[in-house]
Amino acid sequence: MSASTAGIELPRVHRRLAAAVELLSSMRFAIALLSVICIASVVGTVLKQHEPVNNYVNQFGPFWYEVFAALDLYSVYSAWWFLLILAFLVVSTTLCIVRNTPKILADLRQFKEHVREQSLQAFHHKAQAELAEAPRAAAERIGQALLRRGWKVRLQERHTADGPGWMVAAKAGAANKLGYLAAHAAIVIICIGGLLDGDLIVRMQLWFGGKEPFRGGGLMAEVPDKHRLSDANPTFRGNLLVTEGTRAGIAVLQQPEGVVLQELPFEVELKKFIVEYYDTGMPRLFASDIVIHDRYTGQARPARVEVNHPVEHRGIAIYQSSFDDGGSLVKLRALPMGAAVRPFEVQGRIGEATTLTNGEQRLRLEFTGLRVINVENLSAAGSRGSGADVRQVDLRQAIEARLGAGNKTVQTRELRNVGPSVTYKLRDEAGQAREFHNYMLPIELEGQRVYLLGVRESPQEPFRYLRAPVDENDGLDGFVRLRAALADPGLRALAAQRYAAQASAEQPEAVRTALLGSARRAIDLFAGDDPELERLPRGDAPRLGGLLALSAFIEAHIPDAERERFSDVLLRILNGTLFELYQLSRAQAGLAPAARDEATAAFMTQAVLALSDAFFYPAPLVLQLSDYEQVQASVFQVARAPGKTIVYAGCVLLIIGVFAMLYVRERRLWVWLAPAPGGARALMALSSNRKLLDNDREFETLSRLLQPALAQETAR
Repeated sequence: MSASTAGIELPRVHRRLAAAVELLSSMRFAIALLSVICIASVVGTVLKQHEPVNNYVNQFGPFWYEVFAALDLYSVYSAWWFLLILAFLVVSTTLCIVRNTPKILADLRQFKEHVREQSLQAFHHKAQAELAEAPRAAAERIGQALLRRGWKVRLQERHTADGPGWMVAAKAGAANKLGYLAAHAAIVIICIGGLLDGDLIVRMQLWFGGKEPFRGGGLMAEVPDKHRLSDANPTFRGNLLVTEGTRAGIAVLQQPEGVVLQELPFEVELKKFIVEYYDTGMPRLFASDIVIHDRYTGQARPARVEVNHPVEHRGIAIYQSSFDDGGSLVKLRALPMGAAVRPFEVQGRIGEATTLTNGEQRLRLEFTGLRVINVENLSAAGSRGSGADVRQVDLRQAIEARLGAGNKTVQTRELRNVGPSVTYKLRDEAGQAREFHNYMLPIELEGQRVYLLGVRESPQEPFRYLRAPVDENDGLDGFVRLRAALADPGLRALAAQRYAAQASAEQPEAVRTALLGSARRAIDLFAGDDPELERLPRGDAPRLGGLLALSAFIEAHIPDAERERFSDVLLRILNGTLFELYQLSRAQAGLAPAARDEATAAFMTQAVLALSDAFFYPAPLVLQLSDYEQVQASVFQVARAPGKTIVYAGCVLLIIGVFAMLYVRERRLWVWLAPAPGGARALMALSSNRKLLDNDREFETLSRLLQPALAQETAR
């Protein structure tokens, strides 16, 4: 078919093909940019943004920290490459809209009634018929029928050699092209709104406004003005920590190089922080009763902030983000581990630090956390595990075991509030710190009441718990006295003598001498104070002692065939000697001897395990929480987000545009009515921007308009 028979000139075809290729290239470029932005957004969602540098170093290590920092992954939404891609997307989409909008608007106004009859013959959907009506009457009848069906119609009269003919041009579904404009405009609007609510405005003030991030410490009031942003800042998002009974009006904006202080046009006073818990110990409600003090009017406005229920003042939304300790006062009782030192008390506030020293060694005590409610699963399954290995004792294991597949076997859960706990760090002179987590009250595990003393080397590790048995007063003093006595060579020797004298009272002198030697060797090995230990392998243990020392000694000196029998004998000797050592520790404290009953036996059994595990405890003392005065603090997120409404409008526009493009079909219909003997010759053609079965059904219905009788029946 030639260009003339198609009714379209060749240059016009070339122009349309060039425009189509250009549009396709632009769409591919925009889709590629959108894909990169989506990937970057996923990274920014998974990886916490604007965290302190130490958090990233601890999580990824020095090498990967440098790699991720070079890519600005810690501040994706303000990274230069992200902003550049966003700018390209906005410019590309805007140019696409500008270039195509006039064409689309012009196309919406056109009915294309000038199409030739030869062109209609080329359409896929076409129908022909001979009508008994005159061309004009048929055109008016068909036009009215199309109007009733929702089509827009235009009639055109043409002069032919056989007389006047009429062209009926109709169109429907013009919203499809409007959907194209709406979807593309929505992308631009959402990007602009995102830029307004992002970190770009703050970064521009740092780049061009003479502002700098603050990297030091100290009081907020002492921070210079170059690290502060005015309360007229059009957009920001930061954190505001307020302690109960105090007020604050300066938010902290995290930046990769430090922090920036954001002045607020008001101050938030925290009257009371409220937290409610489920039976599982998970928080059920966070709420803060606050008073907003306006700095310009002096107005005091009471309000309540809850999660998902923010309060807004002067265009700034106040969200309940989390809660923290506001500087609770804690009193700790220091119990030495392994030294004959009298217990002492130390007190401080959460977030502060103090120094402990014995004249030779200095430790920095940092009070890091107080938690007054700890709900744990204390069922048999939840407390499963050997107390002999402090590295495997973890109360949270049972709760985590119930997460995951639905085919897990679940035992009866016994959830119980085990009381307050305190977290602190001990930092040596080299700066190395270990974190400790101790419960205030004893917990009954496997029928034995014990104190749980937790320790970990870094925040990435779980706590490992030492189970220290309670004495007859439900305290930790009995175990501490026994631990101190074990470190005293004189008391160990006396305990061995007492055990040997009682166990071999009616035996010959040679037997008593041999038993005394075995008792001395057993308790010295257990105390980690035997010359033989220097020649034994200790693995990864910081110091060889406890049951591990006895095991290493047996493996090094006892043949395989005799190890089981020798181990039983050695453990009986050790238990008897340790019991005498316990009696001596009580005598030194001015206490009556312990009764030989089941309670004492249970205490000694757990004490042997705890003393053995204590060689893994990397501190010379235990700090036990004795009293506290809790002070709560709320962490609010304050945000001025002018682009929020813009983004919402863009999202609505995007939904409308996508819906119009996917579900609205643009159709055009032409009916050429040429004069013929006895009436008119009709040619109908239908075109659509989408090939669907609906087009076939619709054209079948529309083709009935060429039959007047069928058209009247269809209309009825």
